[in-house]
Amino acid sequence: MVAARKLPNFGLGMAALGRPGYINLSRNQVFDNEDSDPNDVQRRSVESMQEKANQVMQALMTKSKEHGMLPWFDCARSYGLSEKFVGEFLRNQGTAPDDVVVSSKWGYTYVANWNVALQAGAPHEVKDHSIDNFLKQLEETKEHIGEYVDLYQVHSATFDSGILTDGQVHAALASCKKDDGWKIGLSVSGPNQNDVLREAMKIQTPDGERLFDSVQCTFNLLEQKPGSALLEARKEGMDIIIKEGMANGRVLNHKKVKEYAEQVKCSPDSLALACILAQPFEPRVLSGSVTPDQLNSNAEAISISETLKGNGDLLDQIMDDCVMDSEQYWQDRSALAWN
Repeated sequence: MVAARKLPNFGLGMAALGRPGYINLSRNQVFDNEDSDPNDVQRRSVESMQEKANQVMQALMTKSKEHGMLPWFDCARSYGLSEKFVGEFLRNQGTAPDDVVVSSKWGYTYVANWNVALQAGAPHEVKDHSIDNFLKQLEETKEHIGEYVDLYQVHSATFDSGILTDGQVHAALASCKKDDGWKIGLSVSGPNQNDVLREAMKIQTPDGERLFDSVQCTFNLLEQKPGSALLEARKEGMDIIIKEGMANGRVLNHKKVKEYAEQVKCSPDSLALACILAQPFEPRVLSGSVTPDQLNSNAEAISISETLKGNGDLLDQIMDDCVMDSEQYWQDRSALAWN
């Protein structure tokens, strides 16, 4: 059993590395050329993606050591083979469970069969928050990375999925926390993230303690709506984990972000993540990097955030100039193509 440890401030999310397709912008330009067939089995084969993942994971190991942090990898059952990739990488490195932090998620099943382009309307992952699926995916996670896990999260909790009112699942999660020593969290998405989080904060274990130890939420320069709810959760003692800190790449094309990055003398990606790290709800931030260069650039946000914390007026100005309507943000996100 791994004793759950404090989450580092910076980690690597495996959503874009554990499978051949994702919705990040410019993914084709990073992985291959514009003329590549999106379903070419060689260019994004399992072996090719695992090698790409290994390179970025190694970069995180190095960068974390430089900053005096434990390396942190965030997986999910639906991120293709992310758990397998992380588990094999850590074992091959001889990494002890005490020398790394690993989080994962259950609730979605990956169904794209290692394809990038699917028939119109076909999903890449299917949600199921039932007790049967939890027990099934829990065993799968334990098989792949069980000795390393610190945090296990409900993947994309919503009102419609039933997870917020299913006492049987709540009891099973509480048992997992008690028996395995793992922290329990949830991730949220969509324009009502704040409402889902506030409802989840009310759920208790049979011992009368709050069930969820953390929340993983979308928050970035464009989508700032959940900020007040995240501050409430932090004041209640929950860890705040931020995903999609660069809005699937959209902040990199934002005129104001580019202008402020020039003013601060950093890259747009570093600025975007630094603005998140400087928030009063004391978040931990996940990088969605798919190359070592991207990871190293993202990690510059750690030092830049300290500068922004010391210049609250500039931080407020950046946040105010870049924010967009939350409903529009999620409409635009839903239109992004897997690539």
